[in-house]
Amino acid sequence: MQEPRPQNRNTTSFLVLLFAAGLLVGGLVTFYINFQEINRLSEEVAILEGRLSVLTGGGQNATYQNITVYQDSAALASIYSSVRDSVVLIQGTTADGGVQGSGFVYNLSNRIIVITNYHVVAGTSDLSVTFSNGNGYAATVLGTDAYADLAVVSVQDAQASEFKPVEIVSSSTLRVGDQVIAIGNPYGLVGSLTTGVVSAVGRTITEDTAGGFAVANIIQTSTPINPGNSGGPLLNALGKVVGITTAIVSDSQGLGFAVPSNTILREISSLVSTGTYRGHSYLGVSGTDMTYSATQEIGASVTYGWRIASVTSGGPSDGRLRVDDIIIAMNGTLIRNNDDLASYLEEKTFPRETLLITVMRGSSATDVAVVLGTRPSPPA
Repeated sequence: MQEPRPQNRNTTSFLVLLFAAGLLVGGLVTFYINFQEINRLSEEVAILEGRLSVLTGGGQNATYQNITVYQDSAALASIYSSVRDSVVLIQGTTADGGVQGSGFVYNLSNRIIVITNYHVVAGTSDLSVTFSNGNGYAATVLGTDAYADLAVVSVQDAQASEFKPVEIVSSSTLRVGDQVIAIGNPYGLVGSLTTGVVSAVGRTITEDTAGGFAVANIIQTSTPINPGNSGGPLLNALGKVVGITTAIVSDSQGLGFAVPSNTILREISSLVSTGTYRGHSYLGVSGTDMTYSATQEIGASVTYGWRIASVTSGGPSDGRLRVDDIIIAMNGTLIRNNDDLASYLEEKTFPRETLLITVMRGSSATDVAVVLGTRPSPPA
């Protein structure tokens, strides 16, 4: 019987390769068909999603807003938790009775202090600071500045664990509409939080303790501020101090004011080391804002600026500026009103500097150089 003849090895290898190639080609064709189908379905889904978005746009916006509100609430709770132990209740005795306000703990080059308003501690005795846990301690005033409504207080005999300093950041980046938060003790309601927005920056306010001088470069806010809030921190949306709440307008709603953190940072070292701050520039003039009606009345050529009503004899502007000069610029910066003028002097100048003032004198613009003085000491 004849034995079977072995198959040719080359023929077998060829058949195996041919079979593998068939599988590969078939797989590629199948993948291509499926890929095309997936693309087609994806396009249809995208079209349907677009149509659905148009039909239900209002619902989507409402969902997004609800999520935002929830996130803001969570953030506020977190900010409050991190800052509440830094805010203190300040109490003292005056000739008219008792006074109370707020303050916050700050670390100045490893020296722990409490920052508050000048009007909170002015004329007080038996001053005390009480922390959020209820522990109270005697306190003394280290330094004050009536012109910025700032004061620095030292707490006696408190353990280091009581002090939880906050971080103060620049207020230069604040914009109208930014969310801000106030924590303080309105009407003695310790640790109260209120929220609002920055309503304006660069305002000026007048306080009795400042002897008629303006407290300048003030933040206006819609955050509710009440008696007892004074001296507490004004925080940004990250929980950093951007100001110190200082005043309200009686019988108003949504109208509060705060000293900006830039003023605090500029003065704090001097208040602690010398007990005062002598960096407020002094121009030695009084005046009023220009208006359209005032322009018509006096025949001026501008409807903005600050009209000089009097020049202090022997002051920095004596012999340089004149009654009825209208200040319209300082060092090239537009001055529209008293807010602009006082805020520029406060933040951009120092005593003994030469300031180039542009005034409308009659119908002509004139540049006048004035060497700034230092404000006289505030009334006792």
